Amino acid sequence: MTVWVVKMGGSLANSEELPRWLDVIATTGAGKVVLVPGGGPWADEVRSAQKREGFDDRVAHRKALRAMEQYGRVLAEMRANLVPAAGIAVIHEALRNGQVPVWMPYEMVIADPSIPENWDVTSDSLAAWLTGRLRAQGLVLVKSGEFDGGRVDAMEMAERGWVDACFPRFIATAGCAVHVMSRDGCERFGKILKPGIDVMAES
Repeated sequence: MTVWVVKMGGSLANSEELPRWLDVIATTGAGKVVLVPGGGPWADEVRSAQKREGFDDRVAHRKALRAMEQYGRVLAEMRANLVPAAGIAVIHEALRNGQVPVWMPYEMVIADPSIPENWDVTSDSLAAWLTGRLRAQGLVLVKSGEFDGGRVDAMEMAERGWVDACFPRFIATAGCAVHVMSRDGCERFGKILKPGIDVMAES
């Protein structure tokens, strides 16, 4: 089974491009894509609350995981065959059923003590971590900037601030390519999901 992990940036939460991405993922990506939600405006609220209330990074990290789940549930409600999935077995079951599992990260992430509980780990690193756990073919990060979908060096991405500080370590462990796509790249991504077409390899 060929599986792609797609991390949907929280910055797309209220964008006109989000429904287009979900159309591609829910149809062509059914049974092939695991969707990882970013934190979006919910994670921004956690950052603001931490500055205001002064709770530590461990608490903020766990609140941010719940923020991802809030966004994930919003995404799951937008298309009929997108289903919340909190564990590996549930993810695989959804894929076998031709559905798109939307990852609910909280329980899996807090169960792994190797994952730092601070802002050096955001949804990008967690998507890379999940990619490794699933042994997925690749990871696609959908972001609001201008990206062409080509393969990008993880260290360069971190240095430019495109991803968090821990991302290079997690994607190296996953052992697969990572592609960064702009919010308008859904048609391009749809092409690679079709058998016999490898648009990413051409980048």
